[in-house]
Amino acid sequence: MRTGIIQLAIMGEFFDALNTVPLLRHALLAGILSSFAFGVVGSFVVTRRIGYIAAAIAHSILGGIGAAIFFSRTFDLPWLTPMVGALVAALVSAVIIGLVSLHASEREDTIIGAIWAIGMAVGLIFMHYAPGRGANLESYIFGNILLTSESDVWATAVLSLVVLTVTGMFYHKLVAVCFDEEFSRLRGINSGGYFLLLLILLAVSVVLLVRLTGIILAIALIVLPAATASKLAKRLWFIMIFAVALSLVYTVSGLAISYVAEMPTGPVIVLIAAFGYTLTLVAQRFLANRS
Repeated sequence: MRTGIIQLAIMGEFFDALNTVPLLRHALLAGILSSFAFGVVGSFVVTRRIGYIAAAIAHSILGGIGAAIFFSRTFDLPWLTPMVGALVAALVSAVIIGLVSLHASEREDTIIGAIWAIGMAVGLIFMHYAPGRGANLESYIFGNILLTSESDVWATAVLSLVVLTVTGMFYHKLVAVCFDEEFSRLRGINSGGYFLLLLILLAVSVVLLVRLTGIILAIALIVLPAATASKLAKRLWFIMIFAVALSLVYTVSGLAISYVAEMPTGPVIVLIAAFGYTLTLVAQRFLANRS
């Protein structure tokens, strides 16, 4: 009873703040819009077991963020925002990892580790030499959704729509590649091309996560809702629906709690997602033992 009253008080204070704090509304909209991409792409990631690739892409985008800050300040390029730099770096990293996985004789884990480390190093160097005041490195590494602007909301809406549209257009081929790449190839499906497409969708989704949870925690919100949903359903499209719903719950509740408690939003959202996943595992184990 007391817990329920506390929850209602938190949500009440949060929804009251939405009427008076525009940045909070922007943050909520961005979180809701991006949750659809997280749930859908995360389901593919969990099914295909490529969470390690998602982590490498997430860390590599610091290079694009740093380069965007450096060149935009040096050559006065207002259109070259950190989000643009992050998107370019993520796409380049996804394509390199995909091509190496498909065609090169080099070990895949070596390339992934190299991209991970090089992206971080390049980003830090660019930020160090960027003119003007120092960049807010913490907001990119750990996220700060409360810095979301109206233009960020529109960018999030466009990128999320692109991810969902492309997924809808090629859903069956992406599913085939995730479950049985060799069989897909025998059926005449360009499995390598669709694997690259999947990595590109993953790259876009990771960029959406940067503002919400930051580079370090991005992988958690891609993987945890989908991993939890996979315990609740077996068919992929059911997993996607549950993953989207969980992403929405985690994002909204995490934003509300962090705002009221004056805590960093990204870590709170990730901890809620981790709690949900752990609770599902415990419940599953308990039910299995009883049966």
